[in-house]
Amino acid sequence: MNGCEWVIEAHGCDAARLADPQQMSLLFERLVDGMHLHPVSAPLWHKFPEPGGMTGLLLLSESHLAVHTFPEFQSLCLNVFCCRPRPEYDFKTVLTNLLGAASVSVRKLERNYSQ
Repeated sequence: MNGCEWVIEAHGCDAARLADPQQMSLLFERLVDGMHLHPVSAPLWHKFPEPGGMTGLLLLSESHLAVHTFPEFQSLCLNVFCCRPRPEYDFKTVLTNLLGAASVSVRKLERNYSQ
């Protein structure tokens, strides 16, 4: 069985949106719908005191989705881990449209679980 993991960093984001629980929930919804992911529970969120951001975790039947936002630096880190192969996804467009990201870096790591 093979899978993959994406590590995404976005910079130049709108600080207010990075601290907004509704925007972060919308991000998870877009990723779940767009990547055809299957949540096994509701997302968990932790909001840090100002000027801090949020951390969110969503368990999936495929593995997990996690986000860490840093409004004070106008950035976020996103991790999508899938134990099944997935088609490519346009993270840049979603993060630009939803959070105003000026730059997005996407690293894809292929995972091979068999010897």
